[in-house]
Amino acid sequence: MTDLHHGPVRPTAAAKTALRPVALADVAFEPESLFGQWQHRNATRTLPHCVDQLEASGALDNLRLVTGEKSGGFRNMWFADSDVHKTLEAAAWHLAGNPEDAALSAFLDSTAALLAKAQGDDGYLNSYYTVVAPERRWRELHRSHELYVAGHLFQAAVAAARAGVGSELLAVARRFADLLVDTFGAADGPDGLDGHPEVETALVELYRVTGHRPYLDLAGRMIDLRGRGLLNDERFGSAYLQDHVPVREADEVAGHAVRQLYLLAGVVDVAVETHDDELLAAARRLWDDAFGRKTYITGAHGSRHRDEAFGDPYELPADRAYAETCAAIASVQWNWRMLLATDGTRYADELERALYNAVAGSTSLDGEHFFYSNPLHLRTGHDGSEEDAPSQRLAWYSCACCPPNLARLIASLHGYTTTTDHDGVQVHLYSAGTIRTEVDGSAVEITTRTDYPWHGRVELTVTASAPLTLSLRVPGWCASAQIHVDGAEVDVEPEDGYLRLRRDWSAGATVVLDLDMPVRVVRPHPRIDAIRGCVALARGPLVYCVEQTDLPAGVVLEDVRIDPSDPAVTGLRGIPQALTVRGTVEPPAADELYTADTPVSGSTPITFAAIPYFLWGNRTPGPMRVWVPTATG
Repeated sequence: MTDLHHGPVRPTAAAKTALRPVALADVAFEPESLFGQWQHRNATRTLPHCVDQLEASGALDNLRLVTGEKSGGFRNMWFADSDVHKTLEAAAWHLAGNPEDAALSAFLDSTAALLAKAQGDDGYLNSYYTVVAPERRWRELHRSHELYVAGHLFQAAVAAARAGVGSELLAVARRFADLLVDTFGAADGPDGLDGHPEVETALVELYRVTGHRPYLDLAGRMIDLRGRGLLNDERFGSAYLQDHVPVREADEVAGHAVRQLYLLAGVVDVAVETHDDELLAAARRLWDDAFGRKTYITGAHGSRHRDEAFGDPYELPADRAYAETCAAIASVQWNWRMLLATDGTRYADELERALYNAVAGSTSLDGEHFFYSNPLHLRTGHDGSEEDAPSQRLAWYSCACCPPNLARLIASLHGYTTTTDHDGVQVHLYSAGTIRTEVDGSAVEITTRTDYPWHGRVELTVTASAPLTLSLRVPGWCASAQIHVDGAEVDVEPEDGYLRLRRDWSAGATVVLDLDMPVRVVRPHPRIDAIRGCVALARGPLVYCVEQTDLPAGVVLEDVRIDPSDPAVTGLRGIPQALTVRGTVEPPAADELYTADTPVSGSTPITFAAIPYFLWGNRTPGPMRVWVPTATG
């Protein structure tokens, strides 16, 4: 298959994109790099953990109810099949580079066989609506997740096809996709629209693998049907389902954050494959709203627990941040597609921000515990007994969408780092490792040595069989960058966020990029009322936080004030780059909740550490905050 060894997103040759992702097999991370460590942990801890939990939670047994291999009642969420599909996708991406993993190979083959056996004669495959509610099939699409679940099956099949494993899975997915086309594809037929978008982007990728145009057409039809009021959530209304205004007319992201972001990934996919500039313009417009007014400093999305949704502009409370892990993953996916479509560095910047903070922080260092929601402030006295706002990462959830979603992203992470165009190679994310690819038939090899994100030096040894342009991203957080080639400084200014070097690389050359990485004191937009008077600390792509465990005994986190004038980089056991911060402890002068006077209290100097946000919650459990009030003195 021509798609063999490619990653999660591969636009067709006819697609209207500025950049092309390199093949998954073209990029390898050094095991000691941060990305390499993440992938190792994912392969050895997270993925096996997900497989075990699919058994323990009943997700696999639900499918066995369909085949008659099990008896009893249905367990777990009605859309739990999607957790199976996401884990299959993660396993396939892992096996693409690690075919010797016998345990995950056996899981993939046996589960693909189970799905084939559970599939109906007409191609339908959904354990809940086969075992529990067959009479409601397709009849409650506003809540059923039937097409959402199908979408994750399609993405698992795409991964298997591109990894060269689980050949049965693609056949299963195509039978189901053909049923969707037959049922919902005709312009004069029923309007198939799922309350939870996801199938749109999956259908496009299935089209890219198979070349079967009806899959792309169906995805486009679903996007254009949205916003006509065909769906109505009985609790939260049509905006929750992105069905309140047509996509082409929308100017604000709204509703359930994950649904909105998955929808927009599909919007970009359809736009580039059909050369629909109006649709891509809508995606740009909605991006401006999402990232201009509704994104947390960690790259997270969703400020309301009630409906897991975007809030009003600048409604970004730190302690009530929902910031679902799946929304951060969807943001990575949407930004990657926007980057491919437009070559806009801002999309790479936001992808990096989400990846290093909101995504990375959701997984424990042991790889087996996860956050579903990701607050930026865990208060002293927080009641973490409920799984929708726990004080610590949990091993699994009743709605377990996030852990296998993390597994599939990290397993395919090397597919989100590098692109090519007719002019050369673009490196967007930096990691120690190797890139071996082609530009218009000419071989290119890049070996990267770096300790990024802890340090800003990136050293690349480049060889190529023909002249080309090497483009290196200068992140938006970096105010100054220097570049040397074979020891000589090169006077070149960033162009659209990239330093571009065009030359003959046939003899090989060493490029050293130095990204200045001072500690930055970040202040919020004045309309973000919830954190007015606070600052956050950042260094490179990393956002930092303060944990209770790094404060002296007896100090309450909410009483700490920060002196933003002189934070310094330091070491802390187990943390490569922590910060030393000075400030004061200013306890309340009175116990009254509200007073007519301004209470004045004494203050005590304090020195404390701030650590990368993605590492919080891995030591002694306790309060944490990203935004810290400034010292009154």
